[in-house]
Amino acid sequence: MTFKDGIEQIERANEQLIDADGLMSETVINAFLFTWQWWLGIGLFIIPWIVWFLLRKKESTGRLLMGGFITIILSLMIDLIALSRGLWSYPMIFSPIGPVLFLPYHFSLVPVAVMFTLQIKPTANPILKGFIFGALSAFVGMKFFQMIDFYNPKGWSSFYDLLIYLFLFLAANWFSSMDSFKKLS
Repeated sequence: MTFKDGIEQIERANEQLIDADGLMSETVINAFLFTWQWWLGIGLFIIPWIVWFLLRKKESTGRLLMGGFITIILSLMIDLIALSRGLWSYPMIFSPIGPVLFLPYHFSLVPVAVMFTLQIKPTANPILKGFIFGALSAFVGMKFFQMIDFYNPKGWSSFYDLLIYLFLFLAANWFSSMDSFKKLS
């Protein structure tokens, strides 16, 4: 295959992605929009941030947000790789525009849960805290989302989810505990 053939093949693949996105948008608008599942997803997107804003340790807001933003970035990267390889899927999507991501998960549930876990017993062993966080997320949270058709693991082991959540927590913990923050002058 030549370089030009590769460019043409990528363009055909992009057209197929646009067609698939159109099917998904049509499904959201005609089947999911305003159902109880859709409203639950919207609530899961908004309510955790409101609760966090009210209950966060205000003097640690910047550090907690650093951990939350790192969690968002890493979880999106992991999810995009896994989705592109067909390791799992999200049968229920909430937005007729954009990728097939479970947006409440990436932009609200996981980062807010990580930030709350970071501020609970901040001097406790982070590996133990991460393991507890990972176990609850993998074996309770993901099972619940699977039960209500928000998540399809396609044979993906919950043990692997535990490792992913442990990694996310430990990365957020590391970034939020950095002592190199100094005001810009």
